[in-house]
Amino acid sequence: MSSPRPHGARRKGLAPYLLSLPAGLWLLLLFVVPLLIMLSITLKTCSPASGACVMTWQWGELPRVVNQYRSQFVTSLVFAFVATLVDLVISFPIAYWIAFYGGRRKNFFLIMLLVPFFVSFIIRTLVWQFILSNNGVVLSFLRGNHLVPSSFHVLGTGLAVVAGLAYNYLPFTALPLYVALERIDRRVLNAANDLYATRRVTFLRVILPLAIPGVFAAFLLTFIPAFGDYVNQEILGGTANTMIGTVIQNLFLIDSDYAGGASLSAVLLVISLLGIWLYARLLGSRTIEEYL
Repeated sequence: MSSPRPHGARRKGLAPYLLSLPAGLWLLLLFVVPLLIMLSITLKTCSPASGACVMTWQWGELPRVVNQYRSQFVTSLVFAFVATLVDLVISFPIAYWIAFYGGRRKNFFLIMLLVPFFVSFIIRTLVWQFILSNNGVVLSFLRGNHLVPSSFHVLGTGLAVVAGLAYNYLPFTALPLYVALERIDRRVLNAANDLYATRRVTFLRVILPLAIPGVFAAFLLTFIPAFGDYVNQEILGGTANTMIGTVIQNLFLIDSDYAGGASLSAVLLVISLLGIWLYARLLGSRTIEEYL
């Protein structure tokens, strides 16, 4: 018959749970509870006039709003996808150079990469609006050198929205890429050199395959927030090229259609979880902990 565990051993076994209790309560109160409330609103019928919602346990609101705002979903998907690809193309050389050639100043270069993003998201987007305006630095230079016609403009177009998304979410791409490249064992690269592999072959056959988990993680971390973004579209895109995030904002704050806004938010949540599930399915759940 086994003897009971000493009191000290029981306390030691409870220590990890007690330490995680504040974080667990934080997630429960500020994430799980609001999420459940939002999902419950999708089953209600709301009156736009009074804003009152009654639980009817009907899913009819979900297919209605998805079908009604189908074009906004497509626009958001296209903008987020293109912005994510732009960030990958820009961030990969930067992360590669810092990881392999940064030397002792790697932390300094990473801080310099993040310094502009210490400024408020709204302020950065407003500055981007000034840069892309008709009298801004970019268009003034291009028109002064007759590189674009005088009627050419950027603000109010999808190009401006994609540029804003790519700029604002650049760190979400660069940091996972840097982590993936930094984790590559340098002995593997030395082995490739010993086998007379050129730099191009080493990059394509060794570095790039080993960095694939970081590339997927960077894609998810950039695409998911960009897909639900509405600030860049509001400031840089004007009334055209409406994204689904703007629709959700208007349904909640202007139209008082809480059921419709909650239904669209639930769809965004499902799309995000689907992306994470595919990532875990293809690359394993352990890599999520390492890169996300």
